[in-house]
Amino acid sequence: MATIAKDALHTPLCDLLGIQYPICQAGMGFVARSDLAAAVSEAGGLGVLAAAHCTPSELRAEIRRVRDGTNRPFGVDILFATTQGAGEEVERFTEMARGWIDVTLDERVPVLIAGLGTPGPVTAEAHRLGMKVMALCGNVKQARDHAAGGVDVIIAQGHEAGGHTGRVGGLVLVPAVVDAVAPRLVLAAGGIADGRGLVAALALGAAGIWMGTRFIATREAYGHDNYKRKIVAIDEESTVVTRASSGKPCRLIRNDFTRAWEKREAEIQPFPVQFERVGKPASIRAREQGDIENGSAACGQSAGLIHDVRPAREVVDAVVAEARAVLAGLGAGG
Repeated sequence: MATIAKDALHTPLCDLLGIQYPICQAGMGFVARSDLAAAVSEAGGLGVLAAAHCTPSELRAEIRRVRDGTNRPFGVDILFATTQGAGEEVERFTEMARGWIDVTLDERVPVLIAGLGTPGPVTAEAHRLGMKVMALCGNVKQARDHAAGGVDVIIAQGHEAGGHTGRVGGLVLVPAVVDAVAPRLVLAAGGIADGRGLVAALALGAAGIWMGTRFIATREAYGHDNYKRKIVAIDEESTVVTRASSGKPCRLIRNDFTRAWEKREAEIQPFPVQFERVGKPASIRAREQGDIENGSAACGQSAGLIHDVRPAREVVDAVVAEARAVLAGLGAGG
């Protein structure tokens, strides 16, 4: 086996985004705010703000707070999902999404991310402003659609992931997407919480990782201590995929909230009605107020690999150090 190069962790993603390490922090709703995004970017990764819990004016303030904390690249994650039906909730969400997009473009945030749905014509507009665009997918068809739309980086998110997620496991999805959209860059997401996961992602052909749950269990994450400690305490079998929070499949910590909705599935409304009526208040209840049993607490299966709450920089440093050790071990075994 050939000797592993010392700069094996400097991938094309680093050059494209201007970051030191191919580690991107997921835009987790209600949790991914300025303190976390700035800390991850300062540590050499790509910090990301979640727009979903903000008004457009609040998002603008968050963007400026990130810039106060770092001069390095960062991103904003926006829900571009197609709404269904009509009514007050649909109109409110559509108006809010337009506001998030306008603010992100106006502020010329280095990276715009479609955390749900497709960015469509916004991609070309972002490119004209010198921004990069990333988008999540849960299957190869979605990946090809993103590629056809000009998205710079496609995030292949496996079933293991927390929050909104698809049905295909990452070990199959990532290389399938890599093959389908080559030479476009792909990030691996779902089930990744350490350096071993980063090395595995690179081996599958990804140019880096999109990591969420590990970054919830950090000091800078905007989340109640009960939420963070619960992630540390549970194992890989303690989550469930449910439509109860938003109307779309979403992986949450299994609790009284998810169990109650198992008996009420017929009552679940389409997105964004379910999110506005149920998911948003339930998310605040768990993630901000700390009522983990009765709220919506997004979490991936990677919780089984997370054993402490630590600063975000330590998370990035640990992932990098472990990845380098694993790569060195592989090289030594050649």
